[in-house]
Amino acid sequence: MSPQPPQPDADFHETDFEQSLQEVEQSLLLLKARYAQVQADRQQQEVLQQRLSETQRQMRRDRSQSLKAELKQIQQQLEGLELALESQLFSWSGLKEVFWQAVRFGGLGVMLGWLLKSLAG
Repeated sequence: MSPQPPQPDADFHETDFEQSLQEVEQSLLLLKARYAQVQADRQQQEVLQQRLSETQRQMRRDRSQSLKAELKQIQQQLEGLELALESQLFSWSGLKEVFWQAVRFGGLGVMLGWLLKSLAG
């Protein structure tokens, strides 16, 4: 038996697979960027909480306007960070989509492996 030329339908599925793979890679890059942002926000939150504690201790000794302004600014920054951190790292719909893509392409890989094994053996 001579090998058959690729069918147009197979080319379409390959193109569809490549496009879906690129979408998954893009989603992964976005997820990594969001994770890095969350890590940076957490570190900044810790620093601001330490500054807040120090400023509150200084306020007990000296009630100057500059300390009150700094305290208010730190609290506003902390509130902004808390809002940023409260946003979901994963959206369930996005996670569900990635899960089903992995199942679909993983299943496709298993079936392709079985097909190649049966052709070779």
